[in-house]
Formats: sequence, C-alpha cells, structure tokens
Amino acid sequence: MKTDTQLQQDVGAELQWEPSVDAAQIGVAVKDGVVTLSGDVASYAEKWHAERAAQRVHGVKALAVTMQVRLAGPSKRSDADIARAAENVLEWTTTLPADAVKVMVEGGWVTLSGQVDWQYQKEAAADAVRALLGVTGVSDQIAIRSSATTGAVKSDIEAALKRRARADAQQITVAVQGADVTLSGMVHNWTERELATNAAWGTPGVRNVIDKMVLAY
Repeated sequence: MKTDTQLQQDVGAELQWEPSVDAAQIGVAVKDGVVTLSGDVASYAEKWHAERAAQRVHGVKALAVTMQVRLAGPSKRSDADIARAAENVLEWTTTLPADAVKVMVEGGWVTLSGQVDWQYQKEAAADAVRALLGVTGVSDQIAIRSSATTGAVKSDIEAALKRRARADAQQITVAVQGADVTLSGMVHNWTERELATNAAWGTPGVRNVIDKMVLAY
C-alpha cells in the first residue's frame, strides 16, 4: 500500500501528465488515502479533468475537491449567452433526440433536465456543455426512461461484467429494484469500478446506478 507521501507525488505527477490541466495551480493534499485537490482553475472543464486524473491513480481511496473555477475577464459570459450556446451545442449533438434536454443557467452553472433512453445520451449532453466558455459547473438531472424487467436487467448486467471485468466480476454483487441497480462488493482500483458502473449503465432500462463497491488494495 502506498504511503500518503507517495500518493501525493503520484497524483501530482498525473496532473502534470494531463495536458488539459495546469498542475501548477492545483494543490494536492493526502491523508489516510483521501486526496484533496485545491486551488483555482480557469474553466469547469479543467476542474473536471483534474478530478478524473486524480481518480486514475492507484491507491486513491476517496477524493475531496475544493478547487474553484475563476473565470478571467474574456471568459465571463452572461447566463443568457451560456444558455443559448448550450442549446445550440445540444442541438448539434447527433446522439441526442431533438428537444429531449432542457437547459437552465444560473451564475454560470448549467442544469440539464429532460428524458433520454440511454445513459450514454445523458453523458453526451453533459460532455457537450462542460467545455463551453463561461460555464462554472454542470448539474446533470436528465432522467432515463425505464422499459425493462428486473430479471432481464440483472442477467444482462452480470453477463456484461463477466465480459468486461473477467475474474473481478465474481466479487461484484448486482441487486435490482425496478429500474434502480445497486453494485456492491470489492474492486481493486477506480478503473475496475468504472468498468462495473459502465456495464450497469449500458444495460437497457437502467435508470439509476448506486455504487456501494469498496476499493481494496
């Protein structure tokens, strides 16, 4: 198991390696395997990429984020401008049904709502607006329509886990209630955890995935 000092060095190196992040502006603190990222970043997209970079590092048990998005003068835009830009980029996102996603902007923070059929469509909408100039945060409240039976959802997810996670799938338990899926058990890193959650989200009819998996090193 890595010491906190080793983990701090590894997270700092991963931030340096991530081209979309100015690592010099981000502070990294570690205590008992919990990483805290602090500092100011120039965009919400940079903040998002910094969080993902830290999660990629083996040994990170949890992540706390106190980074603030500080927009420079030319980056500041009115909420109306951001809303128009968001609506335009969503309209041009080919994976989204027309008029499926609604946009609300307050203080640069974008809230997405509406209904789609798949998790990848929900993610595509958030990805589309995340990098827009002036955005300080994104709340994804888009709902997923449910259309599958409980038994079919459970068996489909378990089959997907066996295909993607190999032996690790045996340590993950899948519980389904309606269209809500709960994943529990043990994984060894964030990549395995993401594989499991993606397998669940990739199953037709899943509306919500509850992650109760435990990281074990």
